[in-house]
Amino acid sequence: MAQLSIIIHPDPRLKKVSNPIVEITDRIRQLSFDMLETMYQASGVGLAAPQVGITERLVVMDCSNEGEKKDVILINPKIVWSSEDEASFEEGCLSIPDIRENITRPKSVIVKFTGLDNEHREEVFEDLWAICIQHEIDHLDGKLFIDYLGPMKRSLITRKMKKLKKELSRKL
Repeated sequence: MAQLSIIIHPDPRLKKVSNPIVEITDRIRQLSFDMLETMYQASGVGLAAPQVGITERLVVMDCSNEGEKKDVILINPKIVWSSEDEASFEEGCLSIPDIRENITRPKSVIVKFTGLDNEHREEVFEDLWAICIQHEIDHLDGKLFIDYLGPMKRSLITRKMKKLKKELSRKL
């Protein structure tokens, strides 16, 4: 497995809508495993392919408790039902490091997706798992969690990220 580079906001690749995956190939399987490795190394709970520069509808997640790995790989995930009950959660993003903001989303969702075994599934996600899958599917649709914030706060965060990217590029 290889660790991939995570794209930092602002980057136009994070705003593109991802393409459906038509066939599960060895490349898709390897990308899934590399994304899991990258997510774990970055101490994240979810990662979408656009965050590593791939505009395909692929998400990896693991919202289990520490020390208990339960990774999930979702190909072409689509929310088919959302609860009316909502939860506010302090979200962060590997593409927007060190920024956390409260975002309100449905507390439960049902997601249709394909697994690496090419089986079609429908699964209920609740609580943190539900927040995470909604966040990651947003990535596939070119949306970031800061897009839920007001324009001033979003602009402030974008300026911080531009400054961070300059600092990181100087270190290279």
